[in-house]
Amino acid sequence: MNADKLHDAGVECPHCGHHIHLSIDASQGEQDYQDECPACGHDIHLELSIDAVRDKIVVKIRSDDENFY
Repeated sequence: MNADKLHDAGVECPHCGHHIHLSIDASQGEQDYQDECPACGHDIHLELSIDAVRDKIVVKIRSDDENFY
């Protein structure tokens, strides 16, 4: 883990609205993983991408109870 690439992000659980603080390691590049909300216990789907042009980290959060056809 590279301390220069470690960032703190505040996100909201898509199930219960609880505010969660995540430590994001941007040195790993694009990431796609699941985490559990400490308040309600539901799984949260997190997608991390790096926008090098704007020098930003983009985090997309979804609940995985959505159906896609």
